[in-house]
This record gives sequence, C-alpha cells and structure tokens, in this order.
Amino acid sequence: MSVIPDDEESRPQVPAADQTLRILRHLARRPGPIAASALGRDLGIPRSTVYHLLATLEEHGFVVHLPQERRWGLGTSAFELAGGYARQEPLARAGRPLVAGLADRLGESAHLAVMTGRDVLYIVEERAARRPALVTEVGVRLPAHLTATGRAMLAALPRSQVRALYPDSAAFTDRTGRGPARPAELRELLRGVRAAGVASEDGEVTEGFRSIASAVRDHAGWPVAAVAVTWTDVDADADRIAEAVSATALLLAQRLGYDRR
Repeated sequence: MSVIPDDEESRPQVPAADQTLRILRHLARRPGPIAASALGRDLGIPRSTVYHLLATLEEHGFVVHLPQERRWGLGTSAFELAGGYARQEPLARAGRPLVAGLADRLGESAHLAVMTGRDVLYIVEERAARRPALVTEVGVRLPAHLTATGRAMLAALPRSQVRALYPDSAAFTDRTGRGPARPAELRELLRGVRAAGVASEDGEVTEGFRSIASAVRDHAGWPVAAVAVTWTDVDADADRIAEAVSATALLLAQRLGYDRR
C-alpha cells in the first residue's frame, strides 16, 4: 500500500497555479488597478508570463483590463468568490443578531447584503412587525446602482473599479424609471454618498419604499458588505435611521475583526 506524504517538500509544484493565485491576491490587496509590469516586478514573475495569466483571468472574468490606463483590476468573478465566502457563514452569522437588533430598535425592516458583480445579494433580512414584505429577501439579487446597499459599497470602491464595472450605459438596468442610467450620473451620485457618509434610495427599487445603507469596511477600507433599513412612512426620522445604520455597520466591522481605528 502506498502512502501519500503530507510534508511540504513532497507536494507537487504547479507554477502557473501558484502564480495565478499570487496575482489575484496581490490585486485584492491593492487600493486600485495596477500595471502588468508592476505586477511582474512586485511578484517576481516574468512579464510575458504575467500577460499570459492576465489574459486567461480576463477571459474568465477574474480581472478586467482598463486600456486607457494600461492597468488591471479585479473582475466580477472575483466578486462572486468574495460573495460566496461571505454567504458561507461568518458574515451572515455575525451580522444576523446586529441586523435583528437594528430592526427592533427602529421598528423598521433591516437587511445585510454583499456585492456580486454589478448586483447586491441579500444574505440577512429581518422584517419588523406589521411592516410590509420587501423584495430584499435572503438570496435575492438586485442591481447595485439602484439599491442603497449597492451604492454604499460602490462609493467605498476605488473609482477605477467602479468604471470597470460600469463602463457604459449598457451596464445599467432599470426597475422603476429612476436612478442613474449612465456612468456620469453614477459618479455624481456616488460623490454624494461619500459626502453624506451613507447611501439612500427612494422608490428606485420599489415604488413607495425608501432605504438608507452604510458599508461594512475591512482593514483597508474595502466594502465587504452593507447594512440597510427600509421603510415606507414619509414621516420617519431619516437622520435617526442613518445614525443607527452607520453604528451597526461599524459594530459589525469590529465584530469581524476589521477595527480600523
């Protein structure tokens, strides 16, 4: 009977796989897209090999090329992996009691979402008593540029990454006839989100419903999720809701070990 040794030296080496994973990890740690030459220099990988691997990763959606800037950044498939990890437990498990507490305090429905490509995916929903059902049930995907959660996370992304996700008007979908429909409109909206510190939407997902959201950021400021509250009462105190949502997002980041102070 043969025995498969488990020591490090005995493991087969797969240079292409190793280099590919190192490229993805390096891109994930960067604040924005990077030139292929810089990737090769930083990682000690031959330039021709870097271009070959980037072309393969681009074909599968894991990276995007910004030709005008001659730089490369993470693609939508990388966001899919991040969202998959988030759904597998740690984020939902840590967020569920905080989202439930937020809904109880405000008497309004609250939820937690992650980015997946140009969509947000809802992984936690807590419906407040005697409040109408929402479209943001667990497992539902909605266009990020129309939702408060999506806008909160997009505003926290590097601007070059947002350009890669929304290169032209074809990238924008519509639900109620409201919301940004072109890259310039989205850029202006996100500037407002950064200035306000929270994101909002009013009837752009469902007529008569409003939402406010705040991003949950990791050590580097990258948005790993967003917390939001949705309501219908026109007399609701939006400032109070915004403050509570922001505090909950910060607390969740701390619970996940992302204390940026």
